Amino acid sequence: MDRTNNSEPILKLEDLSTHFAVPEGIARAVEHLSYHVFEGETLGVVGESGCGKSVAALSILRLIPIPPGRIASGKILFMGQNLLELPMKKMRKIRGDQISMVFQDPMTSFNPVFTIGYQLSKVFTLHQKLSRKEAVKRSVDMLEACEIPSPERIMKVYPHQLSGGMRQRVMIAMALGCNPTVLIADEPTTALDVTIQAEILDLILRLKKKFGMAMILITHDLGIIANSAQRVVVMYAGEKVEEADVLSLFEKPGHPYTIALMKSLPHLGKTKKFLNEIEGVVPPPFRVIQGCKFAERCPEAMERCRKERPRLRSIEKGHMVACHL
Repeated sequence: MDRTNNSEPILKLEDLSTHFAVPEGIARAVEHLSYHVFEGETLGVVGESGCGKSVAALSILRLIPIPPGRIASGKILFMGQNLLELPMKKMRKIRGDQISMVFQDPMTSFNPVFTIGYQLSKVFTLHQKLSRKEAVKRSVDMLEACEIPSPERIMKVYPHQLSGGMRQRVMIAMALGCNPTVLIADEPTTALDVTIQAEILDLILRLKKKFGMAMILITHDLGIIANSAQRVVVMYAGEKVEEADVLSLFEKPGHPYTIALMKSLPHLGKTKKFLNEIEGVVPPPFRVIQGCKFAERCPEAMERCRKERPRLRSIEKGHMVACHL
């Protein structure tokens, strides 16, 4: 993507920390996270489950339940204004209109007692002040744009009457209905079978290009990132451990965690009996760790790694790594 040096990110997270009060203490789900996305760009955010990817996305939209959660520090700048300082009334106008989100599981995102048509048309009556008749017509148009057959019939059914792939298409139609500036896609293909995953991802990317949106694509699938993103942020235990353009990340991964993720991928033509695995699990967010959070799982860990938290440093232009090595 061509950008001038003077171009500013359309969305920028600065030193964001999101915490939750839990019986064990304070769960630091996101800690001092910074990343940005430019207009029309796709930013990939990757990491294992429990790394804070979705919590960061929900923080952008201020959908963190308070209590037990709270945004402890940082800024979320959208087109120059800090979303964390806006009154909730203004935030609701931005949410779903200028910044939209496609959630992991559409079944839990829809209200089961209302029809698809009622829920989809609400997007247009609330954000664009369309009449009921106009909202219904616009809803049908969006369902057609998302390649849903017989959209008039789908408008009359309930969420449980649709397959997972169809529900996800409706969720995409709802997210893109107001032509948002930024789309957050939170593992949009996780609950779907492989062939439907490919169709849904292809649909999202085509609609993104058609509407000219910026997109934050959250996934644990590096294959999706390789084919879809321009830049990548790798998260581990609530923190950013690496950031690079997609080519640099795959050609020269710098952090041991990123390298381990790459090695765990299956490769066509290679006859491996077992896939490589990363031993251990992501540490719980309430556990206080003095040094590098990946040290106990890292084959390259030194004594310094267990005592001193590594800082992000640049290893080449646009490529940052948080590692003592």
